Amino acid sequence: MEVGTLQNFVYLLVDEPTGEAIAIDSGWDVDPIVFAARDEGLSVKFAVATHHHSDHADTLSQLAQLLDAKVVAYQGSPIPHDISVAGNDVLEFGVSKARVLHTPGHTEDSMCIFDGENLFTGDTLLIGGCGRTDLAGGSPRKMYKSLHSMILALPRKTIVYPGHDYGDVPFRSLAYEVKLNPALSAKSYAEFLRLPRRGFPGNDDTH
Repeated sequence: MEVGTLQNFVYLLVDEPTGEAIAIDSGWDVDPIVFAARDEGLSVKFAVATHHHSDHADTLSQLAQLLDAKVVAYQGSPIPHDISVAGNDVLEFGVSKARVLHTPGHTEDSMCIFDGENLFTGDTLLIGGCGRTDLAGGSPRKMYKSLHSMILALPRKTIVYPGHDYGDVPFRSLAYEVKLNPALSAKSYAEFLRLPRRGFPGNDDTH
């Protein structure tokens, strides 16, 4: 679902056999998420923050309260949360599982959620680019490592679901991102640093 003025994407990841679900980020408007969960008869177990920036997490506690869910954030995150996770921790919902990938670079508490087929990337990886690294807690070197050591290790058939609708399409396979995304196709850290800022959707906004 797209919410808020910065074209945020929020997601409900559902275990279909049981109807148990994970909410990923909340944007500034929780109503579409709550309505969707209730319309589908879902039981939302976790409200997960991909990172602490306000357009992703300011309403997460409100969402969790409305859905009777637990707030999940990376360990050390400034977000008030019920459950701290670290890299490779597993969230279980229904009979499904989703793995936490710690992907600092945009923020130190940035993480992606991977269920074996789908990757929810927050502001780490965007369609056609990556999140900006010049805000507090950002690091170009850590972003490069997260993209090239963590995300590129995943199967190419993985579907990438970003935290913003900044690309030509709302989601795309990792195989296509490798071909089309300069942040992933850079052959070295030095080449990554030379990429023009305009090549990174979202690098000119304020979130």
